[in-house]
Amino acid sequence: MIKGKVHKYGSNVDTDVIIPARYLNTTDPDELATHCMEDIDADFVKTVRPGDIIVADDNFGCGSSREHAPIAIKASGIACVIANTFARIFYRNSLNTGLPILECPEAVAGINNGDTVEIDLESGKITNVTTSNSFQAKPFPPFMRELIEVGGLVNYAKAKVGR
Repeated sequence: MIKGKVHKYGSNVDTDVIIPARYLNTTDPDELATHCMEDIDADFVKTVRPGDIIVADDNFGCGSSREHAPIAIKASGIACVIANTFARIFYRNSLNTGLPILECPEAVAGINNGDTVEIDLESGKITNVTTSNSFQAKPFPPFMRELIEVGGLVNYAKAKVGR
């Protein structure tokens, strides 16, 4: 179960504002987290707390195909991203790095910045605790949940080969 405060953004949040290119000289997740969202929300790193949730409109994660974007989001403490739609490469990179993401337009419409939201990844149920409204996203199949739970594709592969 995930429960946290919402940081809400609009459409077409691209990877260049999630983690600006000037910081791509590092792959250290903690360093990337210190610059996450700074070009769209200068206060993000000051206000984000472990377990918080990003909610966005359409085409979240568009732009270049860098894995740094979901890594920075996850390392900043964000536990899940909910959007109307995701750019396909961001969607795949998120799962590969173990960042849970859900597409649910009804939830996006019914959640405001600062609301507290609870997410059950197993069932796909999203509850806006602030308003007591619930929404249903399509849950991940067991394999994808396992991939997310172990922290992404690399950790999943290591576990399967016994390393």
